[in-house]
Amino acid sequence: MSAVLETEPTLTDLERRFGSIPLHRVRLHPFPATEDDVVLLHERERRLFELVGGVLVEKTMGFRESHIAIVIGCLLQNFVGPRKLGVVAGTDGMMRLAPGLVRIPDVSFCMWEQFPDRKVARTPIPDIHPDLAVEVLSQSNTVREMDDKLEDYFDSGASLVWLVDPETRSALVFTSPDRETATKLVEGQSLDGGTVLPGLAIPLADIFAELDPQ
Repeated sequence: MSAVLETEPTLTDLERRFGSIPLHRVRLHPFPATEDDVVLLHERERRLFELVGGVLVEKTMGFRESHIAIVIGCLLQNFVGPRKLGVVAGTDGMMRLAPGLVRIPDVSFCMWEQFPDRKVARTPIPDIHPDLAVEVLSQSNTVREMDDKLEDYFDSGASLVWLVDPETRSALVFTSPDRETATKLVEGQSLDGGTVLPGLAIPLADIFAELDPQ
């Protein structure tokens, strides 16, 4: 789980932690930042920041990546909704994975068991974790950054993570944060819900067809 840094990080600290992400995605003032800063920036600037180790890291997506996330979210909701299995959230679905750790999956599914009385929390950053997290890779994402997210997701209780790459039209399926055990899928294969959503199958071809000329 991501630990809070004790002093304001240097450029070397940031690269060690997140890889070579563009520095404009990192906001060091205030430091250490809090969940209140995450909410305030979203309300005032309409910008999404994750909170990692006291550092605000902006979550950026291009139009294409956002579109793919919406497609995946719709396909998930089509499966989850009629079966009343839980809640699907989109690209601004903030969640507190641990005190001082806020992550925002591009798409997430959370079982109803996480919600008291099966009601969606009104707080902007609920104390929940994704049972399934989906990240649609953008150009500014680094391997180190994504590895950090994988560790946070699984440490918090996630069972399944999909990393979807529109550039290569492929996906990596994780049931643990270990990249060596991940399964790579390509067009012609399908994402399945595993033990989280048994019976779910989403062909990658259906997702990436949205990128083709209409």
